[in-house]
Amino acid sequence: MYISQPRDSFSSRIFAPHGNPMSVNDLPPSDTKRWVIRRKAEVVAGVRAGLITIEEACERYALSIEEFLSWQRLIDSHGVRGLRTTKIQDYRAALRERC
Repeated sequence: MYISQPRDSFSSRIFAPHGNPMSVNDLPPSDTKRWVIRRKAEVVAGVRAGLITIEEACERYALSIEEFLSWQRLIDSHGVRGLRTTKIQDYRAALRERC
């Protein structure tokens, strides 16, 4: 869903989850405390597109690698809406029932 071309390409375009072109300046501020769906998805899109490394993202936003990777997994398996806190609780409950 996130489209990018090589960084050295003049016409390089990276698109945010909402469809607009994205740059490093479009990433959430480093002091973000309230993680809404859009901000989480923007950070994941930024890492996937190579705007920022996973290590830089975790340091910048005081995230653990596990938390960031969980955002990626939720997007991959449930789409951006999977990042909703209430949905995460539902997915965890369903997983516990299967085990």
